[in-house]
Amino acid sequence: MLIKIPRTSKLTENQVTDEAVYLQRRQLLKKMGFIGAGALLSGAIAARQAQAGIFDIFDDDKPKEVPLKALDFTKATKPYITDEVMTPEDKVTHHNNYYEFGAKKSQPAEYARGFVTDPWYLKVEGEVNKPLLLDYDALFSRFPLQERIYRLRCVEAWSMVIPWIGFPLADLIKQADPKSSAKYVAFQTLYDPERMPGQDSRFLGGGIDYPYVEGLRIDEAMHPLTMLAVGLYGKALPGQNGAPIRLVVPWKYGFKSIKSIVSMKLTTQQPPTTWNKLAPQEYGFYANVNPAVDHPRWSQASERRITTGGLLANNRIDTLPFNGYAEEVAGLYKGMDLRRNY
Repeated sequence: MLIKIPRTSKLTENQVTDEAVYLQRRQLLKKMGFIGAGALLSGAIAARQAQAGIFDIFDDDKPKEVPLKALDFTKATKPYITDEVMTPEDKVTHHNNYYEFGAKKSQPAEYARGFVTDPWYLKVEGEVNKPLLLDYDALFSRFPLQERIYRLRCVEAWSMVIPWIGFPLADLIKQADPKSSAKYVAFQTLYDPERMPGQDSRFLGGGIDYPYVEGLRIDEAMHPLTMLAVGLYGKALPGQNGAPIRLVVPWKYGFKSIKSIVSMKLTTQQPPTTWNKLAPQEYGFYANVNPAVDHPRWSQASERRITTGGLLANNRIDTLPFNGYAEEVAGLYKGMDLRRNY
């Protein structure tokens, strides 16, 4: 079960701009987390990307692939742990649902090999007073990092136990200063078929309408358990696990935890979500783990825990309401019909 440990530490201008002013502005924006070390955002590129709804804005430097062991997570605090056996790292990184890189479990690790994540930009906008644009460096340095060992329950009735590294989503939302009108948070994955081959192939991509989108109610997004992950097993996220930043909502089925996020928009209305649009009778907006509500094609009463055994290992366990996090989150849904709001 979940064990909480107290945190011990906190982790158009003129055509010609004077060089000193230019460099000074770069440094200021860099400290604020708005740009990467390489260059200022091009206004024309930013406008074009924003108009298209795509926010994978790259600077003038040649994109570089960051080795998975290049980032220092040794100072990450550990406020949430579990006494359950963790899933081996190799299984976490080679058993993935990430249709942007292939519909088979083994394909994301293959097709995401070499996936470039630096530079990267995450845009926070909508019903906020302080819109944000975080670059790659800010994703790892703007907030104190934590290691959280969470259970992950897939809607396909398998599960894992994973040591994520990241920070509370609430910390980011608070910095954007949400308006009282903000009721939901809409998320969007990077859309780039050249780098994500499943987005341009019905065979690889499972027939999904890309880019992948997801959403949470604002109280779910602000809940202490909800996090943005930038690493696992003490390393930066690999491409197949959602590099460089993904959502983790441990009491919901895994498809809610959107990967490779480039956009967060606070909204007044419930946003569309990818699997709900594709098959609303099978995948609801809330997607809370509920062993009493079966998927139309299989039972959700139990799950196969992926541990050290093979695919045929007898690792069947009972599924718990809210994936075992009911004590922390059940109050969010008081008075709701969880069969109707599945």
